Amino acid sequence: MRRLGPLYLAACIAAGAAVSLAAMPGARAQTAPPASAAPAVPLPAPTAGAVAPSPSPTPSPSAAPVPAAAPVPAAAPVASPATIPLGAPPPAPAPAPTVPPTQPPIIVDPPSAGVTPGGSQELRLQAVLGSASVTVANPAIADASVDQATRILTIVGKQIGTTTVTVRDDRGLTRDVQVRVAYMAGAAADSVLLRVTGRPASEFFLQEQALAAALKAVTLRPGASAVATADGINVGAPLRVDDIATIDVPIILQGDPYFTVQATTHVRVENFAQPSIRPQSLLVSDFPETLKANGILFEADLTTRQADRFLYYHYDPSTEPNRRIVLKVQNTSNQPALVQFIAGLAGPEPNEMEVGHLSTQRFLVRLAQNEGTVISIPPSSTVALMNQALPAKSVVSGLMQLREIEGSSLHLTLVAQDADASIDGPVPTSATLVGDVPHARGIYPIPEFFYDYSYAADGPDLEIPIGQIPLPNLVQGQTLAGDYGVLQDITIRMVNNDRHNARNIAIYASPRGGRATGTFVIDRVLVQAHAMEPYGHYKLRQYTIPPGSFVRTEIVTMPEGGSSYPLRLVVAPDDGSAAPGTADSPVY
Repeated sequence: MRRLGPLYLAACIAAGAAVSLAAMPGARAQTAPPASAAPAVPLPAPTAGAVAPSPSPTPSPSAAPVPAAAPVPAAAPVASPATIPLGAPPPAPAPAPTVPPTQPPIIVDPPSAGVTPGGSQELRLQAVLGSASVTVANPAIADASVDQATRILTIVGKQIGTTTVTVRDDRGLTRDVQVRVAYMAGAAADSVLLRVTGRPASEFFLQEQALAAALKAVTLRPGASAVATADGINVGAPLRVDDIATIDVPIILQGDPYFTVQATTHVRVENFAQPSIRPQSLLVSDFPETLKANGILFEADLTTRQADRFLYYHYDPSTEPNRRIVLKVQNTSNQPALVQFIAGLAGPEPNEMEVGHLSTQRFLVRLAQNEGTVISIPPSSTVALMNQALPAKSVVSGLMQLREIEGSSLHLTLVAQDADASIDGPVPTSATLVGDVPHARGIYPIPEFFYDYSYAADGPDLEIPIGQIPLPNLVQGQTLAGDYGVLQDITIRMVNNDRHNARNIAIYASPRGGRATGTFVIDRVLVQAHAMEPYGHYKLRQYTIPPGSFVRTEIVTMPEGGSSYPLRLVVAPDDGSAAPGTADSPVY
């Protein structure tokens, strides 16, 4: 493109100004021919008498049109593109108003504080300009100070309560820090030692015992509680005899108005090798079955190298306060004693049959594995071997086997006390409690029955009574009807004399004293029964006996607290009734 010279641009500007003047009212119009117009042609001479018009002025080709002398009112100084020389940079935009920068706030990490009385907590300050100062709203609750070099705010608790600490820097900016002063809900032990027995000790048993050991080592503030479950404990594998493992137990301690504590107790578990020993006697505490006062429920002595079975079953009615059942072991000698106990505990629970069933089931499973706990009783001391909450309108039951491994004779006491009373207190000196309705309480000589039977598939049905032999009391008190707590070990040899055909045989349970639950370990397989109606016929297990052969089976069971015994086991041809584990059978 050809560059335009300055004179040409000036002419264009003047022409534009002339057009503007012509448009104004009263202005004299002047017309400038375009630069590209042809030269003027001479007009012919006028005739006589005619008036010749004045010739139109002809502008000089070299002169630019001159605008009128009257000035044109100046418009706003807005530059049009025509007034900006080509190639020149555009004018700079007008500067925006200046906004003052936002001041960075003071940062406190963490943003709040929680301290115990006499304790302290450090918080880090950031974005502080110059020096920092602190003010405590209530100096009676906490003190606060700042290390200017490290920017550390230290808060010291003085008394229970809440307050606010305000941090200020040289800019005048402030930051409020909420402070709470309270006690911790308690403290968990960092580590504990646990000795168990078992062939081997199962994962479930280890979870339960590690949890109990960790909770026993917890120290709680009044009104606080410890929360922990066996589900959150990872055991890994069963523990064999003479092996050692460490099990971590996570625990939460909480309660108003305390700080919540989250801790982990490391439980070191040793599987202590101990033989299975049959008990010499059965100790029973079922009187008074319904509690109406606190005091001693049962007392007996434990002898070294002798095992005893212990059964208790008690109910706290709705009209009574919440209670706790505590089993205390007293060592009056100047030497420590070592005790092994295998326990099946159940409750508190309103359903008395369910409580009796669960305690029996747990005990029989652990007895079969010799799964127990070994504890040391220090000299001249009393130790709570077991404790169970017993709120109003509920039942608790315990079935245990106790053996003193070494040491002098120990004294065993079962106590009913208020729910909030200390479990570590001394043994009461009051008389043994009594009740209105007679129930068994005492020492009984035969804790286990053994039976050996033979059954022919082509002969009559075999009926085996369970819980039908009353046991005499070795101390003053009721005889033991129903054989509750007495283990029944039954061996049956089932013979098929038919050398050509197999026979289908079954074992049935038939309650005869009323509704009853049941636990049966049949050939080391756990078989359980929900409540069975009296005189019903419930299949426990079924067999096929080959022609001319026999099947030998072993059944271990025990009458269960809360159920109505006796019960009969019946061996008979399979009648095709509901098999165990089906929807139509209470047996599972």
